[in-house]
Amino acid sequence: MNFEQILPILKNGGKAVRTQGWGGAENFVKLYDTIQLADGQMLDVTPYFLINVSGEGEGYSMWSPTPCDVLANDWQVVD
Repeated sequence: MNFEQILPILKNGGKAVRTQGWGGAENFVKLYDTIQLADGQMLDVTPYFLINVSGEGEGYSMWSPTPCDVLANDWQVVD
């Protein structure tokens, strides 16, 4: 799949990964539009991507697609 095909899936709460362009620690990308405060309150925020990089022990990091990510045809949906 390409990024044009994967973006609507991300907007609907799905997760995706590139199968060839990443080094292996990147488990998935997900789009978020809310955050939860320590008291449990949910806040609407400007949408942003997080990438799960737990293979590196980092947990999650902010992510923006590179031109290579946008033009790639190796995107897959993950569960």
